[in-house]
Amino acid sequence: MTRIVHAILLGLIGAGVVHIAVLLMVPSYSERDAWSAISQQSNYYTVTRLDPPGSAPLIGSLDPLFSAVACRFDLTEGVVRLHGTGSAPYWSISVYDRTGQNIFSLNDRSSSQGALDFVIADDVQMVELRNALPAAFDRSVFVEANIEEGIVVARAFVPDESWEKTVGDYLQGITCTLH
Repeated sequence: MTRIVHAILLGLIGAGVVHIAVLLMVPSYSERDAWSAISQQSNYYTVTRLDPPGSAPLIGSLDPLFSAVACRFDLTEGVVRLHGTGSAPYWSISVYDRTGQNIFSLNDRSSSQGALDFVIADDVQMVELRNALPAAFDRSVFVEANIEEGIVVARAFVPDESWEKTVGDYLQGITCTLH
């Protein structure tokens, strides 16, 4: 009987120590999330390279075969348009909420003629857009996101080193604008 009580007490003490250690580590890890890393580099509606050439990547889990840019946005200020010109062998975009939860993803096969042209809006803004569609959005793909703040990430495939400049120029030409 005393061995059981001893084992339970030892387990509770061990669980307490682990719990306290995790709580003490939370601040150091929470400041390294994607939102914090990008917000330290740029403001809202600014396209930021996640893997700048010659520098350490802003986010540690990037695929080495892709180059990527990100843009933070706030839908309470209006709709966001992500637009790019030119081409890349393959590209994809993902929309994340502020906590990093992926809420929407698509690629060049999902857009009109493979063009990167997306409008992100909440449900109320989407209704307003449908009632009075701006001419600039006539070929855009619409993404309905029920969030206030988020990050849109555009990735482009780099098949080999000879494509790095082409893909880099393509990503540099992407704009993220508030409408």
